[in-house]
Amino acid sequence: MPTRGLKENNDFFSKVYEVTKRIPYGRITSYGAIARYLGSGRSARMVGWALNVSHSNRGFIPAHRVVNRNGLLSGKFHFGNSTTMEQLLENEGIIIENDRIINFEEKFWDPETELK
Repeated sequence: MPTRGLKENNDFFSKVYEVTKRIPYGRITSYGAIARYLGSGRSARMVGWALNVSHSNRGFIPAHRVVNRNGLLSGKFHFGNSTTMEQLLENEGIIIENDRIINFEEKFWDPETELK
């Protein structure tokens, strides 16, 4: 049974990466929005786990564009240091103050409406 769970996680992680790759430059989304799009609305934390290990995946996955539902940079420590995520987002025009995206609603990208 453990093998089955591992395969299911790998499939879910792959789906998370595919959605994350489609977030446009200069836009952000939330862990929960990705989970809902994938039909697993209660799996926001698992989306976070997938993105935390995305650096080991081939190709670029813009995990810095995914934040929590309140616009907080909750995954910032998974980018090597505490300011890398903020710098990447600011380079894309995202306004951040005290680890929170100020223009969250304006920049929010919802895969449920954008990926029809």
